[in-house]
Amino acid sequence: GDVYVSFVVGSDGKVCDVTLLQGISSGCDQEAARVISKLPLMKPGKQRGVPVRVQFTQKIRFSLK
Repeated sequence: GDVYVSFVVGSDGKVCDVTLLQGISSGCDQEAARVISKLPLMKPGKQRGVPVRVQFTQKIRFSLK
């Protein structure tokens, strides 16, 4: 199934405000949020040359075997 997670990359490049938008089960939902919160430092978005916060939505697909 697919889990949709929303998060913000801050002006300092850190991931924050991780929010679950649509989930499939509590275990998969928690794992998706954990993985997103552990993302490495990113390059922040810029607007007119100034670093700004940018919101993203990411789909994570789980396939159980």
